[in-house]
Amino acid sequence: MELLSTEPMPFHTVRYLNAKSGGGTVVSRLPISFGAVDGLPDGLDALICASDLQGVVPGAGPRGESVLLGVALAEVLAELAEDGRLPRPERTGVLLAGDLYSAPGGDVRGASGDVRPVWRAFAEHPFSFVVGVAGNHDRFVDGPARGRHGMAFVPFADEAGVDVLDLELCERDGLAMGGVSWIAGNAKKGGRRAEGEQLDAVESVWGEPLDVFVLHEGPSGAPRQRGHDGVRALLSTRKRTSRTPRLVVCGHAHWESPVFEIPESRTKVLNVDARVVVLRRR
Repeated sequence: MELLSTEPMPFHTVRYLNAKSGGGTVVSRLPISFGAVDGLPDGLDALICASDLQGVVPGAGPRGESVLLGVALAEVLAELAEDGRLPRPERTGVLLAGDLYSAPGGDVRGASGDVRPVWRAFAEHPFSFVVGVAGNHDRFVDGPARGRHGMAFVPFADEAGVDVLDLELCERDGLAMGGVSWIAGNAKKGGRRAEGEQLDAVESVWGEPLDVFVLHEGPSGAPRQRGHDGVRALLSTRKRTSRTPRLVVCGHAHWESPVFEIPESRTKVLNVDARVVVLRRR
């Protein structure tokens, strides 16, 4: 599957409250734009890619309460599909690249908390699948504190239609996907692994035959496209072959221009930090 293009202008936005530096909130708009891909499996017409949905939407809950931006987004996307502006949900997959939490008032930068409501909101709609990874601010509070790979969300992956990946692979509707959660950093803090361990995790999944590789913290790109240089180095070690993943979806650091091509592998990196890109069949 090849990423061919992304459109610079959104076709829809979602208004939300975002934490601002120094306290309080600022009104922001989440852009939803289109991209074009070649080689989607026959059972899919689109992939919805999103990450870093750190905000709240006032009044969007069933009783007029505020809800997490990702919860509101799931409903908005379903409504857009019902209106014919997006492909049918049952022929659309969802990829979430982590950091889906906000403090209830949307007024705390870098807050960490339970993101299960966002995953469940997408799973409650008839999307073909919901697959992704956890960011460093994501928590799944029920169940054991640690899972098979040191993660706190392994039991959650058993819920119908949801796969939160970490050093794991899955195939849905003919699309082979792999993911590594969290970021490199101080392993004593939540949502982080020691740098060497995180890079080993990335390398192990990158070596698999995949269509899409999902990360929270992705590679660095061009000078204004911040990311992890070690991840970039790893993703540059494979020359293009039939087994090389053609698309990396990530977030964590915002890019004004969302796409970068790794020259050695010719893999496209799509950064969806604080944005939604709907990849449709060309």
